[in-house]
Amino acid sequence: MNAGIDRFRVEVHQAKTRLDRFLMERWPERSRTSIQKAITRGDVTVGGNPAKTGQRLKAGDEILCRAPAPTPSPLQPENIPLEILEEQDDFLVVNKPAGMVTHPAGGNWQGTLVNALLGRMSTLSTGSHPDRPGIVHRLDKGTSGVMVVAKSDRAHRNLAEQFHNRQVEKVYLALVWGTVRPRVIKSAVGRHHRERMRMAIRSEDGRPARTRIHSRENLSGFSLVEARPETGRTHQIRVHLQSIRHPVVGDRLYGGERTVSPRLPELRAALAVFRRPALHAWKLRFQHPTEGHALEYTAPLPEDFQELLSLLRRRSRQAPS
Repeated sequence: MNAGIDRFRVEVHQAKTRLDRFLMERWPERSRTSIQKAITRGDVTVGGNPAKTGQRLKAGDEILCRAPAPTPSPLQPENIPLEILEEQDDFLVVNKPAGMVTHPAGGNWQGTLVNALLGRMSTLSTGSHPDRPGIVHRLDKGTSGVMVVAKSDRAHRNLAEQFHNRQVEKVYLALVWGTVRPRVIKSAVGRHHRERMRMAIRSEDGRPARTRIHSRENLSGFSLVEARPETGRTHQIRVHLQSIRHPVVGDRLYGGERTVSPRLPELRAALAVFRRPALHAWKLRFQHPTEGHALEYTAPLPEDFQELLSLLRRRSRQAPS
């Protein structure tokens, strides 16, 4: 299998960023060490010249990266139940359950959405990577909700372009701490400077990110909010909500694990067993990848989310006015 070529252009806000840090944002699945080795091997050029690991980039620089051909992995079809919301010749729409990884990667080679898809169909798009057939976009492991999957390469190209051009409308529901007022969060997001598994607000070298927040319900110390990300940065909604001091309930990575008064034993117990971010990809709007007309799909809230929400609604109704 031949190595692929990735091509990037440095935007104005990315000027003066170190090359290795820039590539970490573009290749989140690769470690910083592997990126530095690729630069040292000569697999990366900047403006047509061999690159150096620590060099600073300029606006307009064109970066070419020759990615080594990945070692083929034996993707195993698995008989895992899936909730299919729609299936057509070129694509399908699925309600991904919380706890399921989207595609195989280091440490997660079984039980993923890709394994489940291969277990129920023989045709998926080639995708952008041998381990990601059909995958056009991703949801975090702990996030449930609606996803579109490409069955043909033609559909994959069209859907990927729609996501890249921000023509896809994504609406999430999140249960957060505190009372939230409507706002637009416009804080740049980038990799945390010490903890690689986390993202953070990075005003100087992060990538522009924008999320619209609207409160649907005030639940006495909690809020059910509607989040509409207008960009697609990793962990964007979770980081943005943390940045305004309203972290997603159950989000251990971004401050969503808090305690409540011992006088509320039922709520304490419910929060103790809710061990994931209360974040759900509720609605997805996009254009049909081959016919062009508008499509919209919604995914119902999972049972554990509904139960926690029902408890908070009962508690809110009982609270003194």
